Amino acid sequence: MSASERRTLPPAVAVSVVAFALKPPEDAILGAPEVPPGEIRLWIPLVRRTRAPFLGMWALPGGPTRWDETLSDTALRTLRAAVRRDPGTLEQLYSFGGVERSAQAQRLVTIAYWALYGEHELAAPPIRRSRTEGASSASPAAEPGTPSPRRWDDPEHPADPHPSGECPVTGPADAGEADPNVAWFSADSLPELAFDHREIVAYALARLRSQTEYASVAHRFLGPVFTLARLRTVTEAVLGAAVDPANFRRQVLAQGRLIDTGELETGAPHRPARLYRFREEPPDGARPEPPEPGAHARRPAAPGSRGAAPGEPRAPHGPAPSTRPRPVRTPPQTAQQTAPRSAP
Repeated sequence: MSASERRTLPPAVAVSVVAFALKPPEDAILGAPEVPPGEIRLWIPLVRRTRAPFLGMWALPGGPTRWDETLSDTALRTLRAAVRRDPGTLEQLYSFGGVERSAQAQRLVTIAYWALYGEHELAAPPIRRSRTEGASSASPAAEPGTPSPRRWDDPEHPADPHPSGECPVTGPADAGEADPNVAWFSADSLPELAFDHREIVAYALARLRSQTEYASVAHRFLGPVFTLARLRTVTEAVLGAAVDPANFRRQVLAQGRLIDTGELETGAPHRPARLYRFREEPPDGARPEPPEPGAHARRPAAPGSRGAAPGEPRAPHGPAPSTRPRPVRTPPQTAQQTAPRSAP
C-alpha cells in the first residue's frame, strides 16, 4: 500500500483478545515446553498469521469487526475459533491506535479485550469450528465466485493464489480437531509477537494482577469450592510471585469474602483441608473500592455536624457546643437599687 493511499484511507477497526487460563485445554497444542507436574502458571492462546504483514509470526486471536457485529461479538467469535470454548469472563480492556502499529498496511485501531478461562470452561466439550472459518480467519467466507471485500491488511499486489483477500482454511480436514496454527504459550515465555501485541499482553497482565490484589479475581479460575491452599497457589500464579501462607490465610479470611462450606476435601493423601466458596457479589456487580493505605474507618456523622445528611442543620466551623446547661448569672445589685424608696 502506497503512502498516499494510507493517508486517504480511514483507519480500520479490529479486535484483539488476551485470554488467560491456568492450564491449556486437553486438546490444545503447546507452543512452549510443558511445565513440571504440580506447577501452575498462566497460559495464553496465540494464532500464527498466514498473511502479510508479519507473515508467520504469532499474534493474539482477533481480527477486523464485521459490519453486522458489535465489538464484543467480534471478540467472542474469534476467541471461540481459537480456543473452541466460551470464556467465563470477557471484558473490554483498552484501545490501541498507534500510527505505525500496522506497518505498511492501512492504519489500524484495535480494541483489546481480556478473557478468563476457569476450570469449568476448560472442562466443557470443544465447539466444532466451521470448515470455512479457521482461527486465523478474520473475515466471513465469500460465496463461490464472489470476491470478498478487501481487508485492511490485504497487499496491493497479492503474491498468493487467493487474490480475494480471504485466508485459506488452515485447519485440518476434521473441523473438530485443533487448528495447527493455534498454540498455547506460557505468559512468561512468549515468542516474538506481531504488531504491538506484546504491549497489549503486558497491559492485560498488569490489569489482572492489580485486580487480584483487592477483588480476589483468582476465584474465577477455580471451581465452585476450593481449599485455601489451592486459592493461594492460583494467586501466586497470577501475581507471578510467592505469597506467605500464614499472611495469605489471615488476610483472606479477614476480608469476609469466603464462606466455610463445612465440608472437607476428599482423596487427599494428607490431612483433608476445609472447603470454601466465595460469597455471591451484589446484584449490581458493585465491588467495594480498596481502602487507601493508612486510612481509618470513619464514624458516622452526628446530626448538626458538617458530615450530616442533606437537609439537616450544619454546625458552624469550630468545636461543637457543649450540651451541659450553663449557670445563670445574676448581675450584682447596686446600693441605689437596694435602697427602699421614700414615701411621697
